[in-house]
Amino acid sequence: MSKIVKIGNINIGGGNKIAVQSMSTLRLSDEKRAILQTLELEKAGCDIIRFSVLDELDAKSISNIKKSINIPLVADIHFDYKLALLAIENGADKIRINPGNIGGEENVKAVAKALKEYNVPVRVGSNTGSIEKEFLSKYGKNEISLGESALKNVSYLEKYGVENIVISVKASSVPLMVKAYEYVAKRTDYPLHLGVTEAGTEYSGIIKNSAGIGALLIKGIGDTIRVSLSAEPIREVLCAKTLLNSLELASDMVDVIACPTCGRCAWDCMAFANEVSEYVKNINKKLKIAVMGCVVNGPGEGKDADIGIAGGVDSCVIFKKGEIIQKVSFDKVKEVFFKEIDKCIQ
Repeated sequence: MSKIVKIGNINIGGGNKIAVQSMSTLRLSDEKRAILQTLELEKAGCDIIRFSVLDELDAKSISNIKKSINIPLVADIHFDYKLALLAIENGADKIRINPGNIGGEENVKAVAKALKEYNVPVRVGSNTGSIEKEFLSKYGKNEISLGESALKNVSYLEKYGVENIVISVKASSVPLMVKAYEYVAKRTDYPLHLGVTEAGTEYSGIIKNSAGIGALLIKGIGDTIRVSLSAEPIREVLCAKTLLNSLELASDMVDVIACPTCGRCAWDCMAFANEVSEYVKNINKKLKIAVMGCVVNGPGEGKDADIGIAGGVDSCVIFKKGEIIQKVSFDKVKEVFFKEIDKCIQ
C-alpha cells in the first residue's frame, strides 16, 4: 500500500478513495473564468484541479482563486523554478514540476526548501517525451527507462528531505504505460498519479484511458487519476467517475446498467436508459438501477439492482432486488419509474 500524501483537504494513497483530477484549459490570471470552470468541475465530481503557471501573474492569481473554490489547486510549472517558489508562496496546494528541467542543483534546493517550509506536496515524473538520455541510451524506450527517469527526478528532491511526493510515468502507448506503472509500483511506496498522455479525442481517449487506468486500478495500483482527453475538462471528470464506478471504486455514484437489447425488445429501452442516466447524473448516492429490454432475463440479470425495469409486449414491470413490484403501461413508465427512483434516493 502506498504512503499517504495530503493535498489541501484531500488525502491520497494509503487506501483512501481514488481522487479524480482534471486540468483547466484556462489561465490562472483569467481569474473569474478559472473560478467558474473549477466550480463546475467540483459539481461534476472533480477532487483536484490543475492549472498551468506560465508567468508571475498566473502564480499570484492562485491566492485569489483559492478563496472561491473548495478543491485543492495544483500549479503546473516547467523550466522556471522561480514560478514554483511564487506558486508555493501564493498558496498552491501542490506543485507539478520535474527537478531535472529547472536549471541545476541550487534551483532544486530552493524549491525543496520552499516545499518543506510550506508543507506542500509535489508531483514529479516522466513521460515518453522526457526520458533521461542516460536511460534512453541504456534501455531504449521502455518501462525501465520511463520508470528510472521518474525515480531519478524523485531522488533530486529526496536529497534535500522532501518526502511528500506523488509520481507519474505517463505514455501514449497503453501497454507501455501499464508496464511503467507496474515497474515503479514495485520500487516505491509513493502514491501514483495514473494517466495516459496524449490519449487523443474524446472517443478514442476514453477507450485508451479506460484500458490503461482500469488495468492498473483493478490490480490495486494507483491513487489518483486523470482521464486526459482532447475535450472539455468536465468530460474528463465525468469519464473518470464512470470508470471508477465500473470498477466498483466509487462510493457515491448511481450505477445505471442497461440491456444491449435484441429482437425480443418491444420498447425503446436504449432511449429510456439514457433518460434514466440523465435523471440521476447529479445524485451522490450508491444506487444500482437496471434498465432491461425484456422480461425473459430482465429481473434475473438485474437481481442485484436496487431498482429495475424490464419491457414486455405492451407494458413494463418494475422490480426491486429481482422481485417484481408492479406492472406499468408504456405511456406511464417514465412517471412511475422515476417516482420509484426518488423513493430509493430518499
